[in-house]
Order: sequence, then C-alpha cells, then structure tokens
Amino acid sequence: MKRVTMIIAAVMVSLATFAQTWNLDKAHAKLGFTITHLMVSDVEGSFKSFDITLTSSKEDFSDAVITLSAEVGSINTDNEKRDTHLKSPDFFEAAKYPTLTFKSKALTQVSGKNYKLTGDLTMHGITKPVTLDVVYNGTITHPMSKKLVAGFKVSGTFKRSDFGVGGAMPGMLSDEVTLVANAEFVKQ
Repeated sequence: MKRVTMIIAAVMVSLATFAQTWNLDKAHAKLGFTITHLMVSDVEGSFKSFDITLTSSKEDFSDAVITLSAEVGSINTDNEKRDTHLKSPDFFEAAKYPTLTFKSKALTQVSGKNYKLTGDLTMHGITKPVTLDVVYNGTITHPMSKKLVAGFKVSGTFKRSDFGVGGAMPGMLSDEVTLVANAEFVKQ
C-alpha cells in the first residue's frame, strides 16, 4: 500500500511539472480601455508598458494561471494633456500607485472558444474581484520560429469608482470602463 501511495504521489508531482509557461509576444499584444466622455462619445486608451504571463498544463488552457502587470505611467490616450491628468492624484495617482495588476483565480470554459476569467484586479491601491470574457482564438506553430503560439481576446467591464479612480464625475465620465485586450503568447 505504501508503494502505491508513493507511485501516485510521484505521478501527481510529475503532472504538475508539465505546466508550461507562455510568454507574451509584446509585438502582437495590446491592453486597451474605453470610457464614455460627456455621456455622448467614447474615448479609448491603452497602457504601452505591460506584461502578462500564462501558465497551463492543459491544451484547452482550463487550468491556466494568468498574471498581468501594467505601468500606470505608460497610459496613452493620444492626448498628452489628458494623459498627464490621468496620471495625477485626480485619477490614477501614478506616483503613489505605479502599477496595476491582475491575478487570475479561474479560467472556465463556457462553450467552444468562450471562457470566463475570474481574478483580482488591483488598481489605485484597491483590490476587487472581476470577471472577464475570453475568446481563445486558437494555437498554431509559428512558421518562422517554429514555436507554438496561442491567441486570446479578453474583454469586460468594471466600475472605476470601485477602485477610487477619478472620483464622482456625474455627466462627465461614465463610471463603467470597458477593458479590451488582445494577446499572443509563445510557449517556452
């Protein structure tokens, strides 16, 4: 019996070692957001400096562990004056809270290529759970590098007030922020 228990333990440990790390291909990735201004038009922006890691041992990524880190100071809305204001204490307080992070808790397949990603988003010093929609676009062997590449599109909404970003601005900015990210990952 002791030998069987040891064999089972060894198998479990070896299965855990099959987890593969997938690194972000930054040339083929974007972390963006949209917010409504004056309740009549959408303003888009992105974070220019961010990194995401994905670790999974399953081909369908159902056991994936995902971490994201973005530099708040890299926010870009194609308007320097607005970007400076967004980095100020009125919004993100980039000097005090230089990084926003996301750490996954679960990636659950809903149907086909569609998943729900749950995890903790930390922004402006506040951590809250969020649920995001994920579309797994597939996996392919890159024709030049011969490495396996996987593609994903992530979207979802959250309230900026939940994170203390921007204070109360009724009529100026929507409380709801839409996140849209596209990413390719290369299997290591």
